Amino acid sequence: MPIHIERPDQPESIALIAALDAYLAPLYPAESQHGLSLAALMDPAVSFALVRDEAGSACGCGAVVLRDEYAELKRMYVPGERRGQGLGRALLQFLEGHARARGRRVMRLETGIHQPEALRLYEAAGYRRCPPFGEYRPDPLSVFMEKRG
Repeated sequence: MPIHIERPDQPESIALIAALDAYLAPLYPAESQHGLSLAALMDPAVSFALVRDEAGSACGCGAVVLRDEYAELKRMYVPGERRGQGLGRALLQFLEGHARARGRRVMRLETGIHQPEALRLYEAAGYRRCPPFGEYRPDPLSVFMEKRG
């Protein structure tokens, strides 16, 4: 399925971001949710990607924020009915390649403890747990991960 950098402010992107927020809302209190807002996703340092199916419908999203020393994965989401098709893995590889092409050799992310599918995906892709980074602070509901190379 094709994956491309696209605008986060188009209707399909907004719908996926809203679905992700709805998925996370019952799992974590607001102070433990660290997703970027739509305005933040529009920043030039952020690249937002969509996975599209054969019919051209958006079926997954993710973003990468280019920081000075690393790239951070944000807003990774594949709806439940689309999981198990390799979309998350393909999206992750796409975003990692996008960051590498822009000189970032270190990838980092924050995800929640109540997302076992995400944790398995990242661990299978070579991510290892690390301390909080950037502006994050320790949070018992967060898992911080890093991949070098």
